[in-house]
Amino acid sequence: MNWTAIAAIYKFEMARFFRTLAQSFISPVISTSLYFVVFGAAIGSRIDQVEGVSYGAFIVPGLVMLSVITQAISNASFGIYFPKFIGTMYEFLSAPINFLEIVMGFVGAAATKALFIGIVILGTAALFVDLQIAHPLAMLSFLLLTCLSFSLMGFIIGIWASNFEQLQLVPLLVVTPLIFLGGAFYSISMLPPFWQTVALFNPVVYLISGFRWSFYGLADVPIFVSLLAIGGFTVICMGVIWWIFRTGWRIRA
Repeated sequence: MNWTAIAAIYKFEMARFFRTLAQSFISPVISTSLYFVVFGAAIGSRIDQVEGVSYGAFIVPGLVMLSVITQAISNASFGIYFPKFIGTMYEFLSAPINFLEIVMGFVGAAATKALFIGIVILGTAALFVDLQIAHPLAMLSFLLLTCLSFSLMGFIIGIWASNFEQLQLVPLLVVTPLIFLGGAFYSISMLPPFWQTVALFNPVVYLISGFRWSFYGLADVPIFVSLLAIGGFTVICMGVIWWIFRTGWRIRA
């Protein structure tokens, strides 16, 4: 394992993040505050509690997942797309490093950035609600797995994309709607039976449900199913990336 190459890629990607640290820090704080003001005032005044948890506290895991998933995808997709765009991707392919080391450098940096954003949002949420974490280790595990798995997904999107518009296509038209419909701001038990069944086909439901369980011990689906879902998604993404580098799809053309 070429740890020097991994560290070089990782440091380069993190340097780009630290150059815009103020923007990276302020933006999620403002967004989270607005969510609490809008949802807390408009919906929280009508929904006092959800399954014994105040509505403001109930939406915290969903807010964290919303930001972490979008940030992980965005950072990873741009990180690998930009070398393709300027032609330096061939330097990685010709260097004495394998695909795993390339992935570890780019995905590791994107996951670190997403984790930082998640921690910032948790800290911001603690200013608005009485935040309690029933299972800290489970919460950290879900957060790390989410950062890793969706950074891998973003890496795939960055390789697939042919232009900057396509970088935003999947996050905006697919991922964000799935998050909003995945129980980020409500429990799927509040839905009619038919729509509860439909919601179970949304993979994000399992992620948000497991993450919320780590806070309040409440889950829409069994916790082991959530772990299986996020673990399976990570393995699938790794398999797709292995196939991409094995065949050279979209990276050698």
